[in-house]
Amino acid sequence: MSYAAECYHSSFRRVLGDAPQAKGVRWGSGGRVPAPRGAPPPSSMRGDCYSPSSASWDSFELSQCSAVNNEFKIIRTTEKEQLQGLNDRLAGYIDTVRQLEQQKRALEAEVRLLRRQQAEPCRLGQLREQEIRDLRARLEGLGHDQRRLQMDCRQLQDCLSRLRQAQEQEEGLRWQAHSDLLTSRQQADRAYLARLQQEKRVESLLDEITFLKKIHQEELAELEAALQASQVSVEVDVSKPDLSSALKEIRSQYEAIASKNQQRADGWYESKFANLTGSAAGGSEAVRAAREEIVDYRRQLQTRTVEIEAFKSTNASLMKQLQEMQDRHQGEVSNLQENIGQLENTLGSTKNEMSHHLREYQDLLNVKMALDIEIAAYRKLLEGEETRLSTVGSDIPAFLSSTYSYSSTIMSGAKTFSATSIKKGRGGDATGKTAASRKNRISLGDKPGRVQSKS
Repeated sequence: MSYAAECYHSSFRRVLGDAPQAKGVRWGSGGRVPAPRGAPPPSSMRGDCYSPSSASWDSFELSQCSAVNNEFKIIRTTEKEQLQGLNDRLAGYIDTVRQLEQQKRALEAEVRLLRRQQAEPCRLGQLREQEIRDLRARLEGLGHDQRRLQMDCRQLQDCLSRLRQAQEQEEGLRWQAHSDLLTSRQQADRAYLARLQQEKRVESLLDEITFLKKIHQEELAELEAALQASQVSVEVDVSKPDLSSALKEIRSQYEAIASKNQQRADGWYESKFANLTGSAAGGSEAVRAAREEIVDYRRQLQTRTVEIEAFKSTNASLMKQLQEMQDRHQGEVSNLQENIGQLENTLGSTKNEMSHHLREYQDLLNVKMALDIEIAAYRKLLEGEETRLSTVGSDIPAFLSSTYSYSSTIMSGAKTFSATSIKKGRGGDATGKTAASRKNRISLGDKPGRVQSKS
């Protein structure tokens, strides 16, 4: 359009010279025609309007006007084509603006949604932090429970070690008691054997005493018989010395010796029997005490074995519960870490999407601003063209007013067409426009009104 304006001004300068600075004369219709260089003043022209110089001047003016008219027609045709192209470009820009406004509405809706989502992730972050704090508190509580269970387990292990030591001690005492029992049994067996030997010896001694008594009685009987025979023989044959007293003395000595031997044997037998009976009684008492101790030890061993088994089962159940709790807590911690990682990934992707949408929105705003600047530039060009045409139209001849009105009609029609396309674009999207798009459409829609009022 700037090229068309430059062509227009250059053509006027070539044909009319400095027309805007020269004074013109009035015709009957009231139009003003610019005067050429070296023309006579208007007063002389008014005085000599029917002179031959005025006729030549009229013919010259008519030839100049026809040339100007042809040039003006060419310029108007070119301007019409340029205005048509500009109207087409303006319609394209209006469609582009409408599409960009639709995209802007969609992006504003996305931005509002993203802002709500951005506001929500803050709350989600707070909820996530609160959940993480709760889970950490639970984890600390479970850690305290784990340490308490470990302390209980250590205490149970200490108690189990003490019980094992007591069991080992009881086992040692049991083996010692068993060895003592074996020793006592051996001693009892030896005592029983000794008793049997002593009883057999006592029986043999009693048999020997009985046999000796029999022998002694037989000897006594033989001696009595011998003494009686000797007495008889002494009495009959000779008077021998009295041997009865000697025999009685010998008999008394022998009986004393026999009674002493019998008493000695009886005392020895009774002492041996008493000793063997006492040793057997002591052995039986030791055996009975050892048996009672063994029974007591067995009962204590069974009790300790039952307690150890109970402690083992309790320890096994506690270790199983501890392992299950550790596995469950590890699973929960791994799930929470996975949830935290997913939330962080979702937050990062949401931030990336929001930054991408914000960049797109900024790019579209930049495009919109560039289009607004270009539309404003075209508006200024159109207004300058209207001002220039209105200024030039006041200086052309009266008989060219019809051509000017025709070109003005064409311009007003083109602007009316552009305004109609703007109104159509406005009417198709009037329900969902934002405040900024309405302001831009109003600024675009006010242009044709100004053009029509000027025309």
